[in-house]
Amino acid sequence: MNKYPKTDLVILAGGQARRMNGINKLLQTFDDQMQLLKIYEKLKDQIGQIWVNSHRDLSLYKKIIPHVQCYQDDESGFLGPLMGMKSAWSHVQADYVLFIPCDVTYIPPKVISMLHDTLRREPQALMSYVSLNATALYPFCLMKRQSVEILEQHLSQNQLSLKKTLKDLQAQVAYFRKHRLFFHSINSLDELQQYKQLNYLV
Repeated sequence: MNKYPKTDLVILAGGQARRMNGINKLLQTFDDQMQLLKIYEKLKDQIGQIWVNSHRDLSLYKKIIPHVQCYQDDESGFLGPLMGMKSAWSHVQADYVLFIPCDVTYIPPKVISMLHDTLRREPQALMSYVSLNATALYPFCLMKRQSVEILEQHLSQNQLSLKKTLKDLQAQVAYFRKHRLFFHSINSLDELQQYKQLNYLV
């Protein structure tokens, strides 16, 4: 039994993947399992509903995980994770959402409970995010529903940087370490090739 409030999972897959020649990273296999299934299998027992924020391949996601729910950004134009996060709150029922990028390579054990614990330490905080091996992964985060007002404010000012919302969200950091983690996420075909080679050598 989870000792934290009901939390939905949103996989952020709404980008153009320009450096990946436009391929859908969520449907790629970085390790031994497709990203969509890897993320779902790791977190399915800890979350309520699973959502995918994406503008394509929605029917494919449902074939892979029949009960997955999908939504697109409220505004077109590939405006980044901030828009994907803001748009989520029009769809999810839970008051807490774990956001995770589609290209993440490693999901720490107990990440949801640790993010909740980190959030609870500061009552005014609306967000806690993952720092992995001293690298901040802002889109890998837990948010409260009240965060939507701040996200809307920033977007209305055409401020699209998630990093620049941290102060207003009073964001807290949850620290994790992973030995021999060469890539925390995959942003290009070259990185994917290197990642697979390094995994083969380990």
